[in-house]
Amino acid sequence: MQPTADEPLQQATLDTTRIDDVRIAAVRALASPALLLEELPVTAAVEDLVERSRDAIAAVLRGEDDRLVAVVGPCSIHDHHAAIEYAQRLQPLADELAPELLVVMRVYFEKPRTTVGWKGWINDPRLDGSFRINEGLRRARELLLQINALGLPAGTEFLDLLSPQYISDLVAWGAIGARTTESQSHRQLASGLSCPVGFKNGTDGSVQVAADAVLAARAAHSFIGMTKMGTAAIFETRGNVDGHVILRGGRRPNYDAADVDAACDLLQRAGLRGQVMIDCSHANSAKQPRRQAEVAADLGARIAAGERRILGVMVESHLEEGRQDLVAGRPLRHGVSITDACLGFEDSAALLRALARAVRARREGQGRR
Repeated sequence: MQPTADEPLQQATLDTTRIDDVRIAAVRALASPALLLEELPVTAAVEDLVERSRDAIAAVLRGEDDRLVAVVGPCSIHDHHAAIEYAQRLQPLADELAPELLVVMRVYFEKPRTTVGWKGWINDPRLDGSFRINEGLRRARELLLQINALGLPAGTEFLDLLSPQYISDLVAWGAIGARTTESQSHRQLASGLSCPVGFKNGTDGSVQVAADAVLAARAAHSFIGMTKMGTAAIFETRGNVDGHVILRGGRRPNYDAADVDAACDLLQRAGLRGQVMIDCSHANSAKQPRRQAEVAADLGARIAAGERRILGVMVESHLEEGRQDLVAGRPLRHGVSITDACLGFEDSAALLRALARAVRARREGQGRR
């Protein structure tokens, strides 16, 4: 008897080649996280630095440490040697300013794109569209190990949902970007990450979505993911209590006193601490790198006057100021961003020293009261 139109064919004889994976051009093997972690293991010194740095950032979030967290570094990593040179210059500055600032190097490997474009060092480490992702994961882990070995904690944006299994043990602070803050999958991911996580306000400037994300990440979740052995599994998280909001602007800047007041009021109404991190770049600087110094100066004046709700800042900074286009066949200038324009290192150092002075002035002001 032939099956009717309403009866499915037996699974054993069903040919799905016409309806399954019809838009997949190729499938390549992905190395398991366990193999990469075995090849590039964390050292005892790096493990200690990551743990201490996470605890120190959490103490700032709880109001137990009055230092300012400063996440500073390239918009994105595209050159190992330039990144190491930057880290070697930043590390002594971080030590110099350690009494006032908790400096974390921005080490971003994945770039969200509005439409299309270079997706970052993990996706395309050779910058040529070859998408050697296994190589990119290895290079990213190698770089993080070296930066941490210098004594400098690292921060990154978590964009892909699987890549954290390869590198998150080396990350002291993480961010969820403006385009993904509203994503339930990223909120679930953050709930299981071992580091403090900042959620940026939405691209339209909405702080509510970031506050919602912090609340969601504090809760326990169950979701599908990949284990260190590279197999699918159901993860059950405990929730991340070290979430916080990052103001990065939207249709207009949102770092001024009125915006901080509004954001902190919103957070307190949600039962969260009234505190924010400020991104000096992106919409807050209209993507003009030098304006980051103006934003930081404004924040510094308020901090010196006693403002305690600003827990940290983000600065896009590279060896050299500006940006350059990634063009096939054209050599790249050393130490210049290929994504968003960055502040040069010397100007970045001056910015950080000014913020450190603001923290000292705040302490002195409190001592006089």
